[in-house]
Amino acid sequence: MGGGGQLSGSVEPSSGRDSGVFTWEEVQKHCTRTDQWLVINRKVYNITQWVKRHPGGSRVISHYAGEDATEAFTAFHPDLKFVQKFLKPLLIGELAPTEPSQDRNKNAGWLQHDFGHLSVFRKSKWNHLVHKFVIGHLKGASANWWNHRHFQHHAKPNIFRKDPDVNMLDMFVLGNTQPVEYGVKKIKRMPYNHQHQYFFLLGPPLLIPVYFHMQIMKTMIHHHHWVDLVWSLSYYLRFFFSYIPLYGVFGSFVLLTFVRFLESHWFVWVTQMNHLPMEIENEKHQDWVTMQLQSTCNIEQSFFNDWFSGHLNFQIEHHLFPTMPRHNYHLIAPQVHVLCKKYGIPYQVKSLWQGVVDVVRSLRTSGELWLDAYLHK
Repeated sequence: MGGGGQLSGSVEPSSGRDSGVFTWEEVQKHCTRTDQWLVINRKVYNITQWVKRHPGGSRVISHYAGEDATEAFTAFHPDLKFVQKFLKPLLIGELAPTEPSQDRNKNAGWLQHDFGHLSVFRKSKWNHLVHKFVIGHLKGASANWWNHRHFQHHAKPNIFRKDPDVNMLDMFVLGNTQPVEYGVKKIKRMPYNHQHQYFFLLGPPLLIPVYFHMQIMKTMIHHHHWVDLVWSLSYYLRFFFSYIPLYGVFGSFVLLTFVRFLESHWFVWVTQMNHLPMEIENEKHQDWVTMQLQSTCNIEQSFFNDWFSGHLNFQIEHHLFPTMPRHNYHLIAPQVHVLCKKYGIPYQVKSLWQGVVDVVRSLRTSGELWLDAYLHK
């Protein structure tokens, strides 16, 4: 995605057409006056230095490699209490096994996202290869499954039947259109007028531990993604190999479930506050940039917000430039904002608290729309 940004102006028009590659000047010739604004100024790409290698990629991978070696060492050390209290914190600078940290799983999630968007290495092949390792061995998931879902989301965000992220399996109704359709058709799979309440029981707690886990395993087996399956199983083998000597089989399973439970809450709130309160509709065949802006919003920049959201609080910039390293989004945000203001495109920025509140508010509003349509004769 976004590969067109790598073209240079040195390609001759004739050779560009023959090879299926067009120069920037040729692209501009085909823009009408009304959609000229859709071609984001070339300088926005230039200032981000987005083709450079992700600065933290090798450091984070090295950190995980060292931690995995440390886990194996601590699992078989004769004095486990000594290891728990002194050796592991000394070697890797993190919490002891008796106090598992969520930062590791969260950082692996951001890292696999970077590789999946081809924003770490210059060569796509290396991004794809390492992506399988990171999402498989460090997360226990599937690269093919993630790519299939996530690229559809970026292509058609918040579009029913095209964006898998708004497929709620009839457990929730979203936006302004779906609730009315369900109400008119008397569809009541759930008490949707209370969805803003049962969301706290079915959404954040269960998405990753239950729904994603089952879907990932089913997808890998059904589509014969055996390489992804091997990488995923290696995560569980490594995890239980490291923790069974410390906590036993049942304790290790509880630990894994608890980690997934925490990760799921974090993942749902970080991702949904950028999209769920926005427009969620059927396909309108809008131009690409308008569609992206109407379905995404930003969260204010701060040290905590950047850390908590992995710099994806700049969700607008991420959707406009998906291959860009996320630590560069703050550099282009002012220019994107000016561009949107110039052409009258809403550019929404919220506080972190407002983003969280808007998730609940949007669910309640949609539930009320469903109830009104359901009761209307």
